[in-house]
Amino acid sequence: MPGSRSNSLKDRDMYEELRKDGASKQKAARISNAAAARGRGSVARKGGKSGDYEEWSVSDLKHRAKELGMTGYSKLRKSELVSKIRNS
Repeated sequence: MPGSRSNSLKDRDMYEELRKDGASKQKAARISNAAAARGRGSVARKGGKSGDYEEWSVSDLKHRAKELGMTGYSKLRKSELVSKIRNS
């Protein structure tokens, strides 16, 4: 749980699920709190517009990494690049 702020989590179960799936502490807290406030269905419908990174070309993934301000991605394999983008 995110340090001393763990008492501000509204949906601890969802937070733990997201952390197990690899989400950062901040991202997991943001999503779980939004789900508690607006309902899980509402939060689930919000995303999903960009498609799976696995379907993107390496060139597009590198462009996305650059947009995110990442470094050290030029020699990564596609799977490594996808993982790095997801965990940023």
